[in-house]
Amino acid sequence: MKQRLLLLAFSTISVAGWAQDLPYQMPPKAIATLAETPPTPRVSISPNGNWMLMLNVQDMPTIAELSQPELRLAGLRINPRTNGPSRVSYATALRLKRLPDGKELLVQGLPTNARISEVNWSPDNTKIALTHTTNSHVELWLVDVAAASARLVPNLFLNGVFGSSYEWVSDSKTLLARAIVGGRGEAPAATATPTGPTIQENNGRAAAARTYQDLLKSPADERLFNYYAQAQVVKVGTDGRMQPLGSPGIIQQAVPSPDGRFALIKTHHRPFSYTLPVSSFPMRVEVLSMEGLVVKELAEIPLADNVPTSFDAVPTGQRGHNWREDAPATVYWVEAQDGGNPKTTAPIRDKVFTLPAPFEDTPQELAALPMRYAGIYWGTDKLAVVQGYRWADRHETTWTLDPSAKNSLTVLFDRSSQDSYTNPGTPYVKRNALGRPVLATDAKSSVVYLFGAGASAEGDRPFVDELDVHTKKSTRWWRSEAPYYELPIALLDANKHLLVTRRESVTEAPNYFLRNATNARLTPLTKFANPYASLGGLKKQVLKYKRADGVELTANLYLPPTYKKEDGSLPTLLEAYPVEFKDKKDASQVKGSPYTFTRLSWGTPVYWVTQGYAVLQGTSIPIVGEGSKEPNDTYTEQLVASAKAAIDEGQRLGVVDPSRVAVMGHSYGAFMTANLLAHSNLFRAGIARSGAYNRTLTPFGFQGEERTYWQAPEVYNAMSPFNFADKIKTPILLIHGEADNNSGTFPIQSERFYNALKGHGATVRYVVLPAESHGYTARESIMHMLWEMNTWLDKHVKNPAVVGATSTAAEGQAAVK
Repeated sequence: MKQRLLLLAFSTISVAGWAQDLPYQMPPKAIATLAETPPTPRVSISPNGNWMLMLNVQDMPTIAELSQPELRLAGLRINPRTNGPSRVSYATALRLKRLPDGKELLVQGLPTNARISEVNWSPDNTKIALTHTTNSHVELWLVDVAAASARLVPNLFLNGVFGSSYEWVSDSKTLLARAIVGGRGEAPAATATPTGPTIQENNGRAAAARTYQDLLKSPADERLFNYYAQAQVVKVGTDGRMQPLGSPGIIQQAVPSPDGRFALIKTHHRPFSYTLPVSSFPMRVEVLSMEGLVVKELAEIPLADNVPTSFDAVPTGQRGHNWREDAPATVYWVEAQDGGNPKTTAPIRDKVFTLPAPFEDTPQELAALPMRYAGIYWGTDKLAVVQGYRWADRHETTWTLDPSAKNSLTVLFDRSSQDSYTNPGTPYVKRNALGRPVLATDAKSSVVYLFGAGASAEGDRPFVDELDVHTKKSTRWWRSEAPYYELPIALLDANKHLLVTRRESVTEAPNYFLRNATNARLTPLTKFANPYASLGGLKKQVLKYKRADGVELTANLYLPPTYKKEDGSLPTLLEAYPVEFKDKKDASQVKGSPYTFTRLSWGTPVYWVTQGYAVLQGTSIPIVGEGSKEPNDTYTEQLVASAKAAIDEGQRLGVVDPSRVAVMGHSYGAFMTANLLAHSNLFRAGIARSGAYNRTLTPFGFQGEERTYWQAPEVYNAMSPFNFADKIKTPILLIHGEADNNSGTFPIQSERFYNALKGHGATVRYVVLPAESHGYTARESIMHMLWEMNTWLDKHVKNPAVVGATSTAAEGQAAVK
């Protein structure tokens, strides 16, 4: 104990260049208690609306659990012991509630200390399939819904490296599973003696790639990837009978046709890439019969290493193969008509093609789109809904389509994708008799139902609309009303206007209800208690204010539970995440709702109300570039102006002490934090978690920036806080997960930024969390992160050694360095 106390004492001493071996620490009890609050169960409604499944969610895993063996290959993270994904949020128990009477049944027969994932209802709603991860493999389990009992499918070890390892067949008696290949032998050695150098070569062909992590790096990596990704498709009966289907391969998908007669198989193969993830590897697309015979080879898709870096650029040739959900066995896919390059002038960007069984005819063109294809909702022979988008001006169009008629596209919605106030909602899909998601519609295929967020100047007010697609007349069934925030979850009966909703308020935790939208009758389905009742209620207020250029902004203000107006201004923690816009009007729209319940996630700043801070959470930081201008052309100016406006508003209300404000952010928010410290004198301290700070390390685009470094070097340089390390005098805490897998936020970004700051005499602390990815999960990591943040805030904000770097909003806050 004495040795640990001495170590803690040393950890508070600022000595340039010293590394500290500090044991995991705990934050103040009030913060730890809130952070350890058990997660609220997840909920799934059966497609027929007769059952509600509640899934108890795993608490924070331990660092020992997180530190299991992990291979990082081709953009995947694999646990070699289980041949499944290494980072999964598991459910631990299942409960079934019968609707509408509410009788609740605990599912019996599951393993002790269950680690449940991939939970799916059978097409006939009588069974639930799920995977359970043991210490050595991933197995398949089936739940009999009526009996609420679970049983193992024996002698089947799943290959879960691509996530979804099985699919239900429409007969509800069969599943298609991807299994580990039998007799594959021992895994290749990860540290075999090299037989030569690793070489990459390009022969004059443009092959730009964005910045990815966890890529293959050597022939040894290739062998490991090929070993763990190899799978055999197996037809599995609920009676335990099994039959291999086709040949083993790196099978990313095996999807049965709606009628259950065929399987669509997508298999990756060599040559692999060292600059792209597996999703870009060459792929063979085939249709197999349920006896395992190849019925049709649809496409041989080459390595996608020459796709332009624009956000709506796509490969040439066929892509996006899938089954038409409302037909027995019809494959569809998309083909670019502009070479995949959105900067090429072309009246038609994409075409959608279909090919029905027996797959012998010429593919038929279903639709020609003037924009990039974004998805399709299948409904009936007479109705489908198609979506397209264009990134350059953030525009999207939705069409209706009659699949039985050629050239039947009719515009339904045409709008800015960033205009939340005019968002008509999302078409509601239901499972049909074959278990496939199709549009909920009427007998004439003339009506769709829209679930919308309902963004408005009053905040989000979710709604359900009935829309006649021919007349385009919309009828609103229901809209969420203050003081509640209520979200539609499932449409149980369109004729009776019967819904399942999730309802909450500032003081009431989210719960599920059966709502009759005709007579407003509300029947509770769950009774989850407020997990933070001991806190005495969070004081939340949605602030609305303006930036100097007239852009309207919002922020969620949280105050300590015991705060009174006479307490005056408080030390403040401001959290934000910048978002790019192409229109000031869209940027000015109100985000979120004043009536939502605040659920405290691991990364929230709201914990600090327990420590006497005012918290500005979700602070608007819009970066706007209208017309020919791009948002990032004036990134730092808009960044500083937005932050200043938030602090000014907090000071005007009398709750924010402008001389004691800290800024924090995660990922792109960390990048924002460093830039605010480099280009303003607004803050007393900064906390940046898992960020990127040198944009030359992401030269082919980042976040909402699609220009390359060579096209806009001045923008990349001006936006890189690394280039202004000599200007940062405000104390900054850098935190990064050692195993960050996010594109662009390599841990080296924080490492090099720390070295640059240290080299210029900055007050900086750099904390690396072992085994953590871009988001943090282990209990020890999260508690230590909270301790680091609290210690930093107390030292540099609440009780700074020198007070008064900025005394008023007018004196120094607006200063741009």
